[in-house]
Amino acid sequence: MTISECNFAGKKAIVRVDFNVPLQDGKITDDTRIRGALPTLKHILEQGGALIIMSHMGKPKGKVKPELSLGQIKDAVAEALGAPVAFAPDCAKAQEAAAALKPGEVLLLENLRYYPEEEGKPVGVEKGTPEYDEAKKEMKERQKEFAKTLASYADLYVMDAFGTAHRKHASTAVIADYFDADHKMLGFLMEKEVKAVDAVLSDIKRPFIAIMGGSKVSSKIGIIENLLGKVDKLILCGGMTYTFAKAHGGEIGNSIVELDKLDVALGVEELAKKNNVELVMAPDAVAADAFANDANTQVCPANAIPEGWEGLDAGPEAQKLFADAIKGCKTILWNGPAGVFEFDNFTAGSRAIGEAIAEATANGAFSLIGGGDSVACVTKFGLTDKVSYISTGGGALLEAIEGKVLPGIAAIKG
Repeated sequence: MTISECNFAGKKAIVRVDFNVPLQDGKITDDTRIRGALPTLKHILEQGGALIIMSHMGKPKGKVKPELSLGQIKDAVAEALGAPVAFAPDCAKAQEAAAALKPGEVLLLENLRYYPEEEGKPVGVEKGTPEYDEAKKEMKERQKEFAKTLASYADLYVMDAFGTAHRKHASTAVIADYFDADHKMLGFLMEKEVKAVDAVLSDIKRPFIAIMGGSKVSSKIGIIENLLGKVDKLILCGGMTYTFAKAHGGEIGNSIVELDKLDVALGVEELAKKNNVELVMAPDAVAADAFANDANTQVCPANAIPEGWEGLDAGPEAQKLFADAIKGCKTILWNGPAGVFEFDNFTAGSRAIGEAIAEATANGAFSLIGGGDSVACVTKFGLTDKVSYISTGGGALLEAIEGKVLPGIAAIKG
């Protein structure tokens, strides 16, 4: 069943969205994820359906943390939807509120991750012990019960949270077992995300460049190795730069580094060479004497950062190198910033990448931006309308591009 084929009139639909939005003093700083879910949510309401919205926020790890309550965003969701939104303060005890819902009404459930059953991981037991294996088995049963409770609120299940589609959680995959094929479907956002990934992987226009940023090689190694078999060029930037510099004996001061991944970095370089992939890395960095926006700065080679200083952005040479590498490419994937873009004084590297992508897109390239930080970058630089597609998922997008089956999609499509 597709969402376009489904008739929601007089039915209750429980929709898994990704409303894990960034907050500052209880206010949303980037509402991209809420806007992304609106086509699905409005479609259900316009058809005369009742809406139960569920999401996680942050990582409360099975504990109630008021600062991660979805109650903080209830009014913003109501404003975006143009409809009043009721709030259920306990997602597992919302039977009465759900039963009372009438067509056109909306109920937002409290943070799913207040319950450890959502993620299905045993709490307070050490991994690799017999106790852990026993606890895992028990948690699996509890997760099923939790998913069954959520499913009992509605007639239909819609999965529209691409950002969590790579997790086999109660609300993203297990819940689908309690609906037959005619009563579960992907939302419009999920359909768009799946098409965007297909556009990158099945119809690659060359040259194909991927830009991978972020602080750690370890968190990106799977996707980097996979991409080295697909791309023509690969830019590695952000904090990873210093692990690669260190691997060649460079001096990196106080810069972020993974000392246990130096051999991995060298292996990536070897693999790039073997696959004839042009590997582009920052030759220089903007170093600071403190991790702060108003720190003193100096530009220095990325492999010769003085003691007591740390690299917080790509330097001017690197910015030009990155922009030149992107120009003329026909398929572009960007995940992860080139520096600590949250600080206004260290945005130049990420901005250079964003502007080069916008220019290439204007010249006919397909550009896919994925992951919270990259999305925040293009939003901050006013480039959202100048790229082809902005994905709401970071990890999910990368795993899909890695060729992995996403549990949130498999649960619907079988």
